[in-house]
Amino acid sequence: QVPLVESGGGSVKAGESLKLSCAADGVNDVSFRSGSMAWFRQAPGRERQGVACIFNAGTPYPNYADSVKGRFTISKDNAKKTVSLQMNDLKPDDTGIYFCARSSEPWALLQEDKYKTWGQGIQVTVSS
Repeated sequence: QVPLVESGGGSVKAGESLKLSCAADGVNDVSFRSGSMAWFRQAPGRERQGVACIFNAGTPYPNYADSVKGRFTISKDNAKKTVSLQMNDLKPDDTGIYFCARSSEPWALLQEDKYKTWGQGIQVTVSS
């Protein structure tokens, strides 16, 4: 079973919205509740970069890259074992392959090397 599966990508115009979802059916319930979940993205010809992450410690702690603050919102549903990324006011620079990832560490933030479980990625294309 694939641990993480992304959905919701597509092609939109600048200013529009998309919502990505990550299903973590391949992760056990206890593991999903602990650690960190994150979204990373990789634009053509560029290195993969962190977009948003979240850790539940009673109250969810989200963290965002500066480039998406105020436009993107990450959320986590422990009952459904899903992590979502609501992306508003999309810009052409948001184009790329978006990856869902899981870290067993509570405060992994957007440190890519701390994330050991990855989805296959999903394409998001924003045209001007």
